[in-house]
Amino acid sequence: MFTAVAGICGTGIGGLLSAVLYNKSSSDNLIVCWMLSFAAGIMTSIVCFGLVPEAVELAGMGASLSGLLFGVLVIMALNRSVDKITGAKNNSMAVHHTHEELYHESSVIKSKSREKMLRSGTVMIAAIGLHNIPEGLAIGAGDSHNASFGALLALMITLHNIPEGSAIAAPLLAGGIRKWRVVLLTSLSGAPTLLGGIAGMLIGGISSFAVAISLSAAGGAMLYVVFGEIIPQSVVMTKSRTVTIVTLFGVIAGLLISKM
Repeated sequence: MFTAVAGICGTGIGGLLSAVLYNKSSSDNLIVCWMLSFAAGIMTSIVCFGLVPEAVELAGMGASLSGLLFGVLVIMALNRSVDKITGAKNNSMAVHHTHEELYHESSVIKSKSREKMLRSGTVMIAAIGLHNIPEGLAIGAGDSHNASFGALLALMITLHNIPEGSAIAAPLLAGGIRKWRVVLLTSLSGAPTLLGGIAGMLIGGISSFAVAISLSAAGGAMLYVVFGEIIPQSVVMTKSRTVTIVTLFGVIAGLLISKM
């Protein structure tokens, strides 16, 4: 239930908001970048004030650091695989210049036939789903350890997924895809969170050490997405230091929520 709310509902709400408020003449990219930056700050708070301290308490610093590194390497490898599948031309370590590059939306927008659009949309959902699996893993493992901790993670990840859903939806709307299809695509992109949640629940049920590794690995994957993709992309698109300020507000907001 927690992962469904955080994943499907979170991104779906973001897609719905974009569909309702979308205006071709508005500065959607700037607004979306600020929203993503704020969400990146919230995610950083989740990792630094929630996942890592809990992992250290359960299994110590060494295991937690190993889990963080493992999470980073896994998400890098998965992203590289998706780039190969989609035929992305840019170097895997290059900074993305548009939302289309980051979420592989260009293949959906350029598709003319329904069959090609479906195929491209499936690839896009898989690409975004890779970012959502670690979030589900954190919720599942956290809930198996402590139900209130899992609920808190679900709440904060839901807040993060709303702007991510908007970021996914905006280019699709600009590409002329119908609004109801955009909302459906954004909702489906959050579905892999359920897979992560199930994996986290199963792994977390083994032992406290397994919970710690799951939490820290999810944290490493989330940090890579924040500092390796979201923030660099937002800086490139806005060409402004405002991104830093908005991200810091997100960190503070995440800290306040986690201590409520």
